[in-house]
Amino acid sequence: MKRLIVICLTLVLFASCSVDEGTNYSFEVLTVDSVDIPSEFEIGQTYPITVSYFRPSTCHTFKEFYYLKENNIRTVAPINIVFEENNCSDLEDVLVEETFNFIVTSNGSYIFKFWQGEDIDGEDQYLTIEVPVVD
Repeated sequence: MKRLIVICLTLVLFASCSVDEGTNYSFEVLTVDSVDIPSEFEIGQTYPITVSYFRPSTCHTFKEFYYLKENNIRTVAPINIVFEENNCSDLEDVLVEETFNFIVTSNGSYIFKFWQGEDIDGEDQYLTIEVPVVD
């Protein structure tokens, strides 16, 4: 997860820019609230995985998923574009769902680690779900 933080900081430092209309923006990795994922997979099949997270403001817009693949472990977190505008409104309890398709390519089990932020000691916390691949 430390790589996630480094990547995000790099994105913020180098990707924050001004587009032609003068709109400034940055990227923010948000924490996962819940996940809708199958209880088992079959090899060669494709499955939708829906990630739910809270949208902090009206200036946050989904861009993509942070997705790190290490053997059969997948680390996932939603990345939002944050438009730096004066008319942003804070949102409370606005749960957003985004879905990605997962293609099963190997046997065994997949371990999904959905980032849920850091604890008081700065340690990354994950919603960890193991999904077996069945015949």
